[in-house]
Amino acid sequence: MARRSITVSEIFGPTIQGEGPLAGMPSLFVRTGGCDLRCNWCDSMFAVDPANKEDWVEQSADDILDTMLGLSRGFPLLVTLTGGNPAVQPLAPLIRLGRANNFTFALETQGTVAQDWFGELDHLVLSPKGPSSGMPFREQRLADCIRAARSGAARPAVAFKFVVFDETDYAFARHVAASFPEVPVFLQTGTPLVEGEGEGEAAEASRIATLRDEVLEGAAWLAARTLGDRWFGARVGFQQHVALWGDRRGV
Repeated sequence: MARRSITVSEIFGPTIQGEGPLAGMPSLFVRTGGCDLRCNWCDSMFAVDPANKEDWVEQSADDILDTMLGLSRGFPLLVTLTGGNPAVQPLAPLIRLGRANNFTFALETQGTVAQDWFGELDHLVLSPKGPSSGMPFREQRLADCIRAARSGAARPAVAFKFVVFDETDYAFARHVAASFPEVPVFLQTGTPLVEGEGEGEAAEASRIATLRDEVLEGAAWLAARTLGDRWFGARVGFQQHVALWGDRRGV
C-alpha cells in the first residue's frame, strides 16, 4: 500500500521567494525531509541527512493544509514545495487539497525523480546539480521530469535554476540548457558556507556581512560572464533572502 504521510522538516511563511523564476513573490514554504543527493555545498542539510530525522514530522495532507491556511490567514498564496528533494514525497493529495483552496504550487527539485503529479503543479523549477556539487548528472532523468510535467492537464511552467560556483558549473549549465532549448534558464550564484569567527552578536553580524559580500561578488562575476558570452537567454540572480536576512532558517 502506498505511503500516505508526508515527511515534513519545516513549514514557514509568508516570506519572499528568494531565487529562481519566482523571485520576489510572497510564498509559504513546505520543506520536506529526505533527499537522494548529498551535495557538497548543501544549505539545507537539516532537511537532507537522516541524522536529523528526529526533527522531522510525518503529517497528512490535511494537517499540512491546516497549517498553510493558518499561516496565510486564508489568503491564496503561492506554496513552494522544497527540501531535501520533495519529489520523493507523496505530495499529490496536498497539491489537490491546496488547489481546492485556491493555493498555487511550485516544486523545487533537482530533476532526479519524476512523478506523475508534476503535471498538477503550477510551476516546476528544476535545479540540476553541477560538478561542484560532487553529484552525478543523469540527463535522461531530467528529461523524464520535464515529460511528466508536460503530460498533465495543468501544464505547469517549467524552468531551470542552475547554481553556479565556478567555471565548471557555468559550462555545465550551458551544456544542459543547450540540450533543452525550450526551457527558460535562471542562473544563480552559489552561496558559500561561511564560518563565524568567535561568538556573540558582533561575530554573527560580521559573518553575515561577509556572506552577503561573497554572494554579491559571485553574482557580479556571473553577470559579467554571461554578458561576455552574449548568453542573453539566461537570467542571472542570487539568493535574495540571503542578501536580506542572511542564512537563517524560516525566512
